[in-house]
Amino acid sequence: MRNRPDPFAPPKRRQPARQNSLLWILEPLERDANYAHRKMFGCDAAYLDEALYLVAADRDDPWSGILVCTSKERHAALMAELPALQPHPVLGKWLYLPQTDESFEAIAQKLVGLALARDPRLGVIPKPRSRRRSAWRNEK
Repeated sequence: MRNRPDPFAPPKRRQPARQNSLLWILEPLERDANYAHRKMFGCDAAYLDEALYLVAADRDDPWSGILVCTSKERHAALMAELPALQPHPVLGKWLYLPQTDESFEAIAQKLVGLALARDPRLGVIPKPRSRRRSAWRNEK
């Protein structure tokens, strides 16, 4: 016979959510009136003017660094200016700056500056979410 949980016992405590140690990268963006912060993939995403610019990822590789939201057509221009950037191994449409790069902090600050300047090589407009269909009961 198995031990059944006590139905009157208080609920178990949840582990607090892990704090992203890279949030300092997004702090200068917070001063912009058109800044929005959202969670994405368990990471922290920075939006300016409704466009997604940067994602600060503090997890295991390859989710440890900054994801630069851009299109493949703009990769060459950004990588020419910032050679430490590389295509993300999972999300190849975006560029990636690994946290292990020796000049990570300086390049991160440069990326934030480019985002604040609304550099046209950065930023993607997310596709609007499709409206959910009404429940099958309402359809006739």
